[in-house]
Amino acid sequence: MYSTHKHSLIALAALAAFALAPAVALAQPKIGFVNTARLLEESPQARAAQTALEGEFLPRQRELANQQKALQDKEEKLKRDSAVMSEADRAKAERELRDGQRDLARRFSELQEDANLRRNEEFGKVQRSLLQEVQTYARANGFDLVVSDGVLFASPAVDITAQVVAVLKTKGPAAPAAAPRN
Repeated sequence: MYSTHKHSLIALAALAAFALAPAVALAQPKIGFVNTARLLEESPQARAAQTALEGEFLPRQRELANQQKALQDKEEKLKRDSAVMSEADRAKAERELRDGQRDLARRFSELQEDANLRRNEEFGKVQRSLLQEVQTYARANGFDLVVSDGVLFASPAVDITAQVVAVLKTKGPAAPAAAPRN
């Protein structure tokens, strides 16, 4: 009797395991992939930050372009007139040209550094905002896992970038980047 009871318990356990197998198979995790480069490229929030940064640095870029043009004009004048200039005037013009070129290089380097710092600051804010939006979208749509950078392959079936971009577009761009206070 013990043997029959033991076999009945094993058969019942096997039957229960097979009955639960489809339920376990149905409980597959929902996985999505977000292409962060595309998200940054297509989101209105990132575009607004880029436009604001361009506007913030455009006056300095124009000023440096004007300074560069003035130096080029001075250099051409020096080349053209150097034969008829006195030694002292030519030396003075060459020194002014070198000083101007040095100043332009320094100011250009400062502009690049300032622009890079602001870009990193603004896009750091945008990235944090986009991460929150992806998390909100994932929770609202029942995703168990959303992956991004470092993925070697992602099937289009799990790529939710377009859906997240669509949600971001309904929210519109973020407030323009504020100019730094000096």
